[in-house]
Amino acid sequence: MSEPRLSAYLHHKAAAGGFPVAGNFELTPRCNFHCGMCYVHLSREEQQRRGRELSTEQWLAIGEEACRCGLVFLLLTGGEPSLRPDFIELLRGLKSMGLLISVNSNGYLLQGELLEQLLRDPPHRLNISLYGTSNEVYESLCGVPAYDTVLRNIRTLRQAGVDVKLNLTLTPENYGDRERIAQKARELGAHLQKAAYLFPPVRVTGSPDFPQRLPPEQMGRLEAETIRQRLTREQMEELKRSLSLPGESEDQCRYCRSGRSSFWLCWDGTLLPCGMLPQPGASVPELGFAKAWETVRDAVSALRYPPACAECRYRELCHICLAKCYCETLGFDRPPAYPCAMTKALLEELGIPNQLEVPS
Repeated sequence: MSEPRLSAYLHHKAAAGGFPVAGNFELTPRCNFHCGMCYVHLSREEQQRRGRELSTEQWLAIGEEACRCGLVFLLLTGGEPSLRPDFIELLRGLKSMGLLISVNSNGYLLQGELLEQLLRDPPHRLNISLYGTSNEVYESLCGVPAYDTVLRNIRTLRQAGVDVKLNLTLTPENYGDRERIAQKARELGAHLQKAAYLFPPVRVTGSPDFPQRLPPEQMGRLEAETIRQRLTREQMEELKRSLSLPGESEDQCRYCRSGRSSFWLCWDGTLLPCGMLPQPGASVPELGFAKAWETVRDAVSALRYPPACAECRYRELCHICLAKCYCETLGFDRPPAYPCAMTKALLEELGIPNQLEVPS
């Protein structure tokens, strides 16, 4: 499931040129599930306090301007995007602009007439969260006994030849179900992507406290399992050799694409580097897309990792990013403790000697 070379090439060229080749339209913060780890889901009262969702006309107009700025890949997400009555209208309108569109969904509402319309004119790919293999696990994690319905909808989509990728978010509620989830993905013939790290939902709570995720040591051991499954013996040895070399300087850090070649547009029109990073932001309704993108891009270019992260030889395993720093510490000047503890456990599980110090 490695990224196509063309996509990687376009992102490289876009970052060098400062234009957005990929984006996310967060159509709504509303959802029919109530997952405790969600980074965007708001109550009706809180949404009304914060503002109104962009209209159909606004989303389509922004899509046209973003295309002129270089947009190629677009993800429609939420909340649950299929809750919007204009979801199919938006999907078709944005597809008609020549965009390659993927959709994030919990899969529960993809039935009936909505399912028929998706089968007639599907997106490039559907990303559906599979939270467990029983109604009990779903109710514990999402507040809805939705497994049977979600599974039926996924099967219908797969049988029709729709490209479906399954997403797995591991929490204390579904940790014991992870092997059964992986087996179910194999039965469905769908790739399963596990979230190796969960961002604290700072955009919703304003706090880095996050009791709904597993301890970092446990997540590190799980990540080690994934690496062992993915790498050959020779690749594992090469990984160990590369981690024995000194860290590079900050100027050589491999920043993520957020604010460099990709963006996240919130339901209220606020443009962010990514959905996890609540700043820097700019209002698209006030500035227009092009100016909002330039504002965010320039602000991101001035940000730097904490020095300890910039010089750390293990950061390729940590996958450090600006959003991790901010969501864990509410700033960019201190290394985040949870990813450090997770990486230290990963290294120990792989048998790689390390002197990684976990911040207090």
